[in-house]
Amino acid sequence: MSWWKKILAGDGGSIKPQRLDYLNEGLALERHGDFEGAITSYQLALRDEPANVKVLQYIAIALSRTGRQEEAIRHYRRALELQPDLAGAHYGLAFLLRRRGDLERAAEHLRAFLSRPPRDPEMARWVDHARVALAEIDGGESDEVTA
Repeated sequence: MSWWKKILAGDGGSIKPQRLDYLNEGLALERHGDFEGAITSYQLALRDEPANVKVLQYIAIALSRTGRQEEAIRHYRRALELQPDLAGAHYGLAFLLRRRGDLERAAEHLRAFLSRPPRDPEMARWVDHARVALAEIDGGESDEVTA
């Protein structure tokens, strides 16, 4: 073993590269308001685990916060391809579609979210928000039909 490796390894053992935790790095950056940095970290996490639905949802949220709605929609849809009953992806996608004016599809995703709402009491406000949004969409669609 070279003297350089002995210095770096300390005990004379081999140097093993550490795998970076890009997901937690992204979450920390997002907490500090660095959404672009968080997106980069999430992209690196996806490179390591392209089917990680948690990372797909986090990147979609960060993309939404930076105004990149279409990219966020793609990431939510990819998460739903991998796990069709993913409540958070249905919720996020519903509100992006609603903002874009696609009320029919937004309502579909709100219904999917509400069909299996999170049971955590801390999530109650999001469940209520989804119910109100769906009622507004359903009310608006029925008004349009009768008009």
